[in-house]
Parts: sequence; C-alpha cells; structure tokens
Amino acid sequence: MADPPLHGPPFAGYQAEIFLGGMAGTKPEHPVSVADLERVAEETLDDPKAAAYVFGGAGREDTMRGNADAFRRWRIVPRMLRDVSERDLSVTVLGTEMPAPLLLAPIGVQSIVHPDGELAVARAAAAVGLPMILSTVSSFALEEVAGAAGGPMWFQLYLPRSRELASSLVNRAERAGYEAIVLTVDTFLQGWKPRDLQSAWMPQLAGIGLANYTSDPVFQSMLEKPAEEDPQGAVGQFIAQFANPQLSWDEVEFLRAETELPILLKGILHPDDARLAGESGVDGVVVSNHGGRQLDGEIAALDALPAIADAVGGELAVLLDSGVRSGADAAKALALGADAVAIGRPYLWGLALDGEAGALAVLRAILAELDLTIGLSGHSRPGELTPELLAREGDSPG
Repeated sequence: MADPPLHGPPFAGYQAEIFLGGMAGTKPEHPVSVADLERVAEETLDDPKAAAYVFGGAGREDTMRGNADAFRRWRIVPRMLRDVSERDLSVTVLGTEMPAPLLLAPIGVQSIVHPDGELAVARAAAAVGLPMILSTVSSFALEEVAGAAGGPMWFQLYLPRSRELASSLVNRAERAGYEAIVLTVDTFLQGWKPRDLQSAWMPQLAGIGLANYTSDPVFQSMLEKPAEEDPQGAVGQFIAQFANPQLSWDEVEFLRAETELPILLKGILHPDDARLAGESGVDGVVVSNHGGRQLDGEIAALDALPAIADAVGGELAVLLDSGVRSGADAAKALALGADAVAIGRPYLWGLALDGEAGALAVLRAILAELDLTIGLSGHSRPGELTPELLAREGDSPG
C-alpha cells in the first residue's frame, strides 16, 4: 500500500501555509500566477530547441489558444449561504482512488527541461496523491518511474506497428503496477509544428525519450546491434514503429484482448467516436486535442466535452485534458461532464523551474484553487458540480 501523501487534503490549506510563511518573512519560491509561471519557465530554458518543443503547437497554434479561450467563455455562477466548511474532493475513477479529480497528463521527453524528468514529476505527484500518466516516450523506463512514484500510475501507449511490441509494453506496465492503459489515438502521424521544424529538431531523433523502447526485449530483438552500440539504429527502429497511420478500431480490439486493465482512448473529440469506443469494449475516453500539438484548427477540448459526456457519461469514464491551467478551469470541466481532469503543461513548467519542488508547487496550487473554487461556488464535492454551475460569458444565469 502506498504511503499517504505528504500534502494531502484539505488542499486549501496551502493558501494559509503561504500567508503564514509571509508573516515570518518567507515568500513563495515559485510563481503562483500561471501566466508568470509560463513566462519564467520559458525564460529559464536556455536551449531554444527544447523551448520550442515545450511551448509550441501545431500550425498557427490556433487550437492551442482556442483551448484557453474555451475556458474563458464559461463563467461560474456561485450559490451563497451554503455550509461548505467540510469539503471532500476525493473520487474513484476506473478503480483508482484519487484525493481529487485530477491526474497528471502524459508528457514525453521530460528530461529536456530537467535531468530528473519523469522521476521528479512522479515523486511530486505522489506527494499530493495524484495519479501520473506516464508517456510511452518517457526519458526513463516505466519500471524505474513506477519505482520512484510511490503513488498511483497509469500508462499512456502509442500503439506501435508491431503487435508483439505493443503486447510487451502493456505486459510490462501491468507487472510494474500501472492501473490503467491510456491509448492515444490522435498521433498516428506527426502534426505540422513550425517551431520544431524551424529548429529542425525532435528529441526522439536525438535518442531522447526512447527508454521504454530500448529497455524492451521485443524492441531489442528488432535491432541489429544493441542500442548502446548503435544509437542511430535504435532511432531508426523507433521511427519505423512509431508512425502508425493504419491505426483503426481493429487495434483497439487487439489491445482489449491483451489486458484486463481499464483502457481509455485519448484524443476523442466526436460523440460518435465516444460511442464507438464503448462498443469496442474500452472503459473510458479522454476528451483531448493533444494540447493543440497535432491538428491546428481543431475544436477546443472543452467545447467537445458536453456532447461526449451526454453520449457516454455514466457508461464510460470521461476525462478531459488540453488547455487546463488552473483549479477554476478544472472545476468548469467537471461541471460540463468530466469525471476527472488531466493537467499537462503547468507541471512541466514547474519542473523546468525547479525540478520536483517546482512541479510540486504547481500541483499544490492547482489543488488549492480547485478546493477553494468548489467551496466558493457553494459546493462541497466534485459530484455536485453540474452545468447549472456555469453560464456562457455575457449570458444571465437561470
């Protein structure tokens, strides 16, 4: 059994902790404002190629900006004179107990912003009790990250062309204690990313983010020479396996037969695809446009959420990522039908600033704001948040 989180509920206590520190002359070491966090993190990265990869999006980055705009268009309509002195943010999603309906979204190659990468983030997630979804293209092998975590872990899978390799990756995740498989379905081709193209750099082509491949016995058997002797040979085999434009519902059925773990499809934006997901035997969907990094001009994830929640909510777990920057954003997604919300870029910015401590500060801030947002809106539990909590910008409530 995992140790209890060091910084568990009540999460709003982080605010009092900061103010009490101020009475002793101590101010937060890291930016509390999300806008300041993003700015300082970008200034901190001294490698322009890494900065382009971390902060960029597809095309003109309209989808990336649209994600944030979608949250701004919804306004919270609080209710008053309700006793919210005792709040409980805990939920259980697909058998994973969470102290709040938040997860850490999968982000690959985290070592490009800090040498401890996913190991530091896993420790930060465990310190607050939140599940971390580990990317297939992580800088450290999935077993090593699970060992560092001490908390719940899910595994995100980019389904390779080789079904034998896919089976090996999933089986390794099962043995390492991961509690769900998150199959990303929107990255069968690489999106057009001008910032990365201008740098002419992808970290994976430099051998970064291949730890789950080079540590896999099936992948190793595909190489003419061991990866440490022929790094470019390993990169070439990765390229051959990663692009998978023939990905179809047949592969989802294959994956369903490979594991008894819960499976979620990440990258769903149309309610018909959500219905097909249910028919294929998976357990949940993640409403996501990859944070605006794949197809420019896509619908914002938050705008896609209500129809998907209406189509499959209650039958499948419905999660959301893309554009979530705050606890208030998370509350809006929960009100529009998400069972839980995944945070992405903000924790990476914290990692870039100060490793584990920076990521932990970001997670504590988002949790505190979510706790306070739920309370200040007149509610005590995430399950109480419904569309009635919100009004479109400019509209009157009721």
